[in-house]
Amino acid sequence: MRNAKCAPPIAKSGSMISKTCSIRVRYADTDQMGVVYYSRYLEWFEVGRTEYLRALGWPYRRMEEEGVFLPVVEAHVQYHRSTHYDDLVQVRTRIGEMSGVRLKIECEVWREGELLASGYTVHAFLNGDGKPIRPSKVFVEALKQNEQ
Repeated sequence: MRNAKCAPPIAKSGSMISKTCSIRVRYADTDQMGVVYYSRYLEWFEVGRTEYLRALGWPYRRMEEEGVFLPVVEAHVQYHRSTHYDDLVQVRTRIGEMSGVRLKIECEVWREGELLASGYTVHAFLNGDGKPIRPSKVFVEALKQNEQ
C-alpha cells in the first residue's frame, strides 16, 4: 500500500504502546457509493501490524528469515462510521495480548478524532513446517521493553 505513512516512534497510549500510520483512501478502496469497501479495513490492519512489528525491530522479513511465520487465525472488525474516498485515516495498532503461541493485535481506524472502525487479528506463531512454536525470548523481551 503505497499511500501509507507511519509515525516513526511508538507512542504510549495509557499502559499500552501503540503505533499510528496514516493512510489516504484511494478511489480503488471504495464501492460504487464512494464508501470504503469493508475488507479494506483488514488490509489497513495489516499495514499497521507490519509497521508496529518493524518499529519493534521485528519486521516480517526478519521473522521469516528466522523461520517464524505469523498467519492470521482469527479476525474481527466492528464498523462505527463510514469512510470515504480521499479521507486521511489513522490506523492505531497495539498488542492486545500474547498467550502461548498466539498473539492478538488490536487496531483502530480514526479520522480527525472520530473512531471509524475497531477490531483485532489473532496470529499463531508457526515454524516453516506449519507447526506451532512459542515466540522467541528475544521477541517477548522486545514486547516487554516497549510496554514500559
